[in-house]
This record gives sequence, structure tokens and C-alpha cells, in this order.
Amino acid sequence: MSCAYLTHPASLAHEMGAHHPECPDRVRVIDDQLRAEGLLDFMQEITAPAASMSAILRAHTARLIDELERSAPTSGYAAIDGDTIMNPATLNAAKHAAGAAIAAVDWVLSGNARRAFCNIRPPGHHAERDQAMGFCFLNNAAIAVLHALEVHGLERVAIIDFDVHHGNGTEEILKTQCDDGRVLMCSTFQHSIYPGNGVTPLSEAMVNVPLDPYSKGDAMRDAVTRRWLPALNAFSPQLLVISAGFDAHRDDPLAMLGWVEADYRWITQQLCAVADVHAQGRIVSTLEGGYDLHALSRSVGEHVRVLIGAD
Repeated sequence: MSCAYLTHPASLAHEMGAHHPECPDRVRVIDDQLRAEGLLDFMQEITAPAASMSAILRAHTARLIDELERSAPTSGYAAIDGDTIMNPATLNAAKHAAGAAIAAVDWVLSGNARRAFCNIRPPGHHAERDQAMGFCFLNNAAIAVLHALEVHGLERVAIIDFDVHHGNGTEEILKTQCDDGRVLMCSTFQHSIYPGNGVTPLSEAMVNVPLDPYSKGDAMRDAVTRRWLPALNAFSPQLLVISAGFDAHRDDPLAMLGWVEADYRWITQQLCAVADVHAQGRIVSTLEGGYDLHALSRSVGEHVRVLIGAD
């Protein structure tokens, strides 16, 4: 199979309350969509393992892990902040979400698949080295990038983040690797919603492009064409890791951008073209945001259709 599909039942057990937008149904509707379209027939399905503590500690401090373990409730909920809430299953789900990203890197770099999509939650790109925040507990994408660098010995990994919110945690965790030329980070996000930063990158190897509220896919396409692609081609990555958020969709309730499904298809096509030229086609994509369930499932369907080479 040319593309792996990684998920775990723990993603369904973590929940933050009946009306929280980052809900288990996000994983369910994506799985239903991919099965209904027949896309999983072309993918190798893998049950994600839990991340090892050594892998997690490449990105996070022992203090954060200790705090999460102490905060984890035996029943009910425990709030990390006003939007980031633990139930008894949260920490296990977070470890399997990070483990999915790690296993996807292993799968792709071993040659078992050219690409991988991780249908997991909780998301990760807001989690900083020492702080859980923004629905995120462990930074799945950053953990995957560091695993590729430190375990597989890659010299250049690109991290791409097209979530509508800036990946502040990924930026903070990977600053050193960006500064030393091993990582290039490219991102778009709506200016200036949560977490309210990213306009001034932490490293010269970060191509952050804030997009105006109510702008549509043409603004994103211009940013990718003029800013991302020249940087990516000059960097010549050996692997692309995607923080795939789908909350820039026009129907999403948490933001004000105007992307549609065709925009997610287009951006995935551009990233696949870069990977084909420089990285033997190797891409690991992991789910971040997206909170309108219909828009989310359709957009992920377009994203995965391109990853498997069906579009």
C-alpha cells in the first residue's frame, strides 16, 4: 500500500464535555468518510501504539508529563485551562496520538508506505515544551519531527502547518532545529486569533504567513506559491510532516477564513509535488483542528485522496 492510515480507539475515549468542539465525533466522521469513499481500500490500516516516554521527552519536559499525570482525574474532568480539559482517558489518548505520528514516520522511512495519515486526537500543535494548551496535550507533529531527526538520522525535515490557528507549540519546540538548519517550518493561519502570535517567527527558518480574516483560498494559494514553495524547494526536505488542520474551512465555527474542499486538495497536491521531487514522496500527515463535522470529513477526504494518489 502506498499510504498508511493510523488511528486508535483511545481517540474516542478522550472527551472534554458534551458541548466541546474538539469532540470524539471528529475522528468518527473522518473514518466514516474514508470508508464510504472507498479510500481505506487503498491504505494500510495500523493501530497506533503509545509513544514511549523517551520519544515524548525529546519534545517535552519531564515537568509537563508529571503535571499531566498528577492532573489526570480518576473520574469526571480536570481543567488545564478554560478550553483544555482532561478526563480519565485523556493522557492515554494523547500518548497514542503521539505514538501514531511516530509509527507513521517509522512506516514511511522504512519504505512500507510513501505517505501516512494519522486520524487521531487530541491534536497537538499548541502544546509547548512545558505547557499543555489550546485543546493540545502532547505535540504530535513536533514529536514526529524529532523522531525522524534523532532516531532515523535525517538531516532535513519540513514541518507544514495549515491549521487556521498558529502552531505556537511546534514553533517553540523546534526553534533550535530550525536555527541549526535541520527543520524548515511553513505555516499559514488567521491573523490574529488564538494563540495571537506567529506574525514574528522565532527563527529565520520559519515561513509564517498570517492571513486576513474573511480571506479565501486564493490568499492561501498565493502565500503557498510565493512564500512556501520557494523555501521548500531551496531546503530540499527528506520528509514532510503536516499538521493538517481543517478549520480554515468557510463553515468552521471557530474561525473566519473561507477555504473550501478544493483548497485542501490543491494545497495537498503542492506538498505532494515537493515531496516527490525532494523526499521520495515521503509525507506524514497528522490531524489537528476542524470543528464543523461535515466540512471536516469532506476536506479530509480530499486531503487523503491526494495522499494516496487518487487525485
